[in-house]
Amino acid sequence: MDVTKKLVRNITKGIQEKKGYGIVIVDLTKVEGAICRYFVICQGNSPQQVEAITDSITEFVRKKSGDKPAHVVGLTLAHWVAMDYTDVMVHVFLPETREFYNIEGLWEDAKLTKVPDLD
Repeated sequence: MDVTKKLVRNITKGIQEKKGYGIVIVDLTKVEGAICRYFVICQGNSPQQVEAITDSITEFVRKKSGDKPAHVVGLTLAHWVAMDYTDVMVHVFLPETREFYNIEGLWEDAKLTKVPDLD
C-alpha cells in the first residue's frame, strides 16, 4: 500500500478513536499546484473534542508509522486545528467554523471521499 494512503488511513482511525465525524478525504493528487497530496477534514463538537481528536491523530500515527506532524496550528482556541504531515494536511474543525470556511468547496477539481461516521 502506498505510504501516503496508509498515513491517510491511520489519520482517519485516529479521528474515529475520539468520535470525530464528518470525515472527508480530499484527493489532490491530480490537482496541479496543490500544496499536498491529500486533505483529511473532520469535526468535533467542542474545542475540547477538537483538541482530543488532534492528540489522538498524533498518537495513533506515531504508534503505527512513526510519523510526526511537521506543524500543528490552531490549538490555542481549537476552533480549527491544522496538522501538516507534508503529503497530508489534516483539518479538525468545530462545525460552525467548518461551515464558514467550506474548504471542501475550494477544491472542485479534487475527488472527495466521505467516510461514514461510526456509531
